[in-house]
Amino acid sequence: MKRSIRKVAVLGSGVMGSRIACHFANIGAEVLLLDIVPRELSEKEKAKGLTLDNPAVRNRVTDEALKTAIKTNPSPLYDKAFAKRITTGNFDDHMPRLGKYDWIIEAVVENLAIKKSVFENVEKYRTPGTLITSNTSGIPIHMMAEGRSDDFRKHFCGTHFFNPPRYLKLLEIIPTPETDPTVIHFLGQYGDRYLGKTVVHCKDTPAFIANRVGIYSIMKVVQSMNKLGLTIDEVDKLTGPVIGRPKSATFRTSDVVGLDTLAKVADNLYQALPHDEEREIFKLPEVIGTMMERNWLGEKTKQGFYKKTKDEKGQRQILTLDLETLEYRPKQKSAFPTLEMTKSIDQVKDRFKILFSGQDKAGEFYRDSFFGLFRYVTNRIPEITDHIYKIDEALKAGFGWEMGPFETWDSVKPKKIVKAMEEAGYKPANWFYEMQEAGCETFYKVENGVRKFYDIQSKSYKPVPGTEGMILLDNLRQNNVVWSNTGVSLFDIGDGVLNLEFHTKMNTLGGEVIEGINKAIEIAEKSHRGLIIGNEGANFSAGANLGLIFMNAVEQEFDEIDFMVRAFQNCMMRARYSDIPVVVAPHGMTLGGGCEITLHADAVQAAAETYIGLVEVGVGLIPAGGGTKEMALRTADSAIKGDVEYNRLQEAFMNIATAKVATSAHEALNMGILSEHDSITVNKARQIADAKIKVLELAEAGYTRPAPRNDIKVEGRGGMAMFLAGIHGMRLGNYISDHDAKIGKKVAYVMCGGDLSAPAEVSEQYLLDLEREAFLSLTGEKKTLERIQAVLQRGKPIRN
Repeated sequence: MKRSIRKVAVLGSGVMGSRIACHFANIGAEVLLLDIVPRELSEKEKAKGLTLDNPAVRNRVTDEALKTAIKTNPSPLYDKAFAKRITTGNFDDHMPRLGKYDWIIEAVVENLAIKKSVFENVEKYRTPGTLITSNTSGIPIHMMAEGRSDDFRKHFCGTHFFNPPRYLKLLEIIPTPETDPTVIHFLGQYGDRYLGKTVVHCKDTPAFIANRVGIYSIMKVVQSMNKLGLTIDEVDKLTGPVIGRPKSATFRTSDVVGLDTLAKVADNLYQALPHDEEREIFKLPEVIGTMMERNWLGEKTKQGFYKKTKDEKGQRQILTLDLETLEYRPKQKSAFPTLEMTKSIDQVKDRFKILFSGQDKAGEFYRDSFFGLFRYVTNRIPEITDHIYKIDEALKAGFGWEMGPFETWDSVKPKKIVKAMEEAGYKPANWFYEMQEAGCETFYKVENGVRKFYDIQSKSYKPVPGTEGMILLDNLRQNNVVWSNTGVSLFDIGDGVLNLEFHTKMNTLGGEVIEGINKAIEIAEKSHRGLIIGNEGANFSAGANLGLIFMNAVEQEFDEIDFMVRAFQNCMMRARYSDIPVVVAPHGMTLGGGCEITLHADAVQAAAETYIGLVEVGVGLIPAGGGTKEMALRTADSAIKGDVEYNRLQEAFMNIATAKVATSAHEALNMGILSEHDSITVNKARQIADAKIKVLELAEAGYTRPAPRNDIKVEGRGGMAMFLAGIHGMRLGNYISDHDAKIGKKVAYVMCGGDLSAPAEVSEQYLLDLEREAFLSLTGEKKTLERIQAVLQRGKPIRN
């Protein structure tokens, strides 16, 4: 049976239900969001004279939940306009509509009786063959299907999204013994390709995979912390980015999630796992109970492990809870010799050898917490899954870990540390020793560009399922690198297509990257069909190497800065006017120069989660790698006869002048950074493969080098007058500083084509020269240097 999902019904509009509805709206589905009918009028409704029969009252719960979701920051929607794809309603009046929907997702409260009642109602209206799933995080899936029809049970399973669904990529799929295997296969494919999820098939065990192991890991961290006498500040320092975990680390994450939520999951596991050898670790410490009693639940109650307040000067201050005294004190900086030794190591996987061998409390903490985790995951096979890769994928996609437990263990060679684990009382499961006896020393390996995992049943390596059709650069490093320097690697990814990867710190753009782009185009023009510029880092590019610009500006080496800007501009024009199609694949932060590379591509294959913009004004400069030129060009091209051209020009100007960053690829489309001819990939893991298809499409269509532009209409003094009046008004209102005004005038001067007495047509090179001159003049400004220095030292711009 061929299936397609056009209409989705979500039952339950709470935090999860409303966000799931938003994510389906993101991908173009028509969504029906339902919840209960209020039993009492609110004070506002009484004041308006409404009754309980009024539709606005009957849909109030759902309407208010959706409004709250839309206002949430970060937004659950790629574009606020997508909220129009969601229709709200209630269980009493709108259940009959379910017969027209392709997938019904239950997301009501975690109560089995309530869920079964909802399903009983659903079955009255559901069309046979319709998918029906539950988003439960803990209730056994098979119990919810009891008493339902054969067709219902055949098309029913668990689909556990993680909150927030837009940003956390994990989708756990949990079948029952009666679920049709074709349904599971379809949901896996759909979740991957359309929802952009890392799909992990789970057994119907308590908390499934991610929460079972993730909550254990958190509780183990707390146990190790108490054993070693560490503080909250110290533990969050040890369990954050240094080990590839989110900045929120352990306790800040708990505050965000909510201590009540964490406690409920942990307590449910304690109750449900009488035979788990680590059951006692899920028992909540006494201090957690006290915090619960005091309603210190985290962000939702304004205090938890951390508390935001203001000092005597009115400055924002973060206080940390002292678990001994249960009093808040100023947040303290933490320092460990072991961490100091890892500062020069960029790759997380390369840090663990040092972290595990540390001779201070940090080393002791890592050994105790990770050795416990390593043992625990070996003992969970085959209980929660038969395969190691599922545990790693679930933790990475559900908890935001850069490396899963088995991948972390691999980074220090499993055989090398098992003796230390045994001595510490953390002997792994027997299958680990059988793996070693079979001559398999690692959990993963790459062969001929294919990543393989150790399969416990066959005692051999097998390809990781679900990666077919993906192009993963990490798997190609052994044999497919064509050329490289210290900042880039050029891969042959097959079918005559090359991929250029940046690997500088934060993928910043310096001389080595410019050299790499030029070299990649040169090689591609000689013997290949096209080029992709894309990478698998956390972000596409944080922009130009500010440190280098700052150093030259302080030394007043303006000729050197001029050379650097010319080189970057020439590189961008080389990409625009090459003999082969150049496709750029931006994702994550794509700022400044990264945005300019994107603007000069023949086509763009953007990840849905692309945060892109021309941000140079924030450091006292203007975009000078063709960014200002390109926005002027696009504004001129987009003007239609009879249109007020100044309006479009002003929008483009404001995007640059306010350093606006799109919060999704869809918003970048609205800003004119992406065009209607560009494409968006929802699943980042498929982006390079999608970009390759785009390159081949352009090549097959007979790609030819475009002609340089000499017909860009600019507005001259007329446009400048408009901008100067606006800038003057903003300054008088004290909305901007004198230096902001100076930078704004520079942007306007370039976008209007300089000091021209009337509108005229100019060349790209003319605008590039204006850009470069403006950029150079600003590098000589003291206030610009202060802004750059602030970003380099504190990571945040200043207003001066």
